[in-house]
Amino acid sequence: MFQVNDHVVYGNYGICVVKAIGSLEMDSVVKDRLYYTLEPLYTQKNTIYTPVDSEKNSLRRAITREEALELIDRIPQVETVWVPDEKRREERYREIMRQNDCMGWMQIIKTLYLKKQKRLAEGRKNTARDELYLKLAEDFLYGEFAAALDVEKDEVEDLIVELLGCPRE
Repeated sequence: MFQVNDHVVYGNYGICVVKAIGSLEMDSVVKDRLYYTLEPLYTQKNTIYTPVDSEKNSLRRAITREEALELIDRIPQVETVWVPDEKRREERYREIMRQNDCMGWMQIIKTLYLKKQKRLAEGRKNTARDELYLKLAEDFLYGEFAAALDVEKDEVEDLIVELLGCPRE
């Protein structure tokens, strides 16, 4: 069980802070059930309520500072996940995003940064779908790293781009 003020990663909201744990005074919820009250750090400031005992929760503990630094050190060795077929590629990216895992996000970012650099060198732009998944993976990864390292998200982006050897736009 998480505690108040813990950083957690929740589904499509990314990094959140546990603001409260307790029952909710709402008509649509079970009165004797405990809920986490979550506040996303970098997305819309909606309050999220999720049952503590739900097995369907895509809720996990956020990485620590040490884990973030270890993952950052591993970026040059991260394997890409390129799939030539566009439809299967999107399915693969969706699957990785559902896993809610930093390593998967790093794979997407590395893959799509490298692809983007190649396309730019050819005078072409990235596809809209690739840009979408790149942005999603960046938002989640950079947000989690920023919270773990207690820095701003753009500082994390600068570091990752430098490690990938890609110039910033």
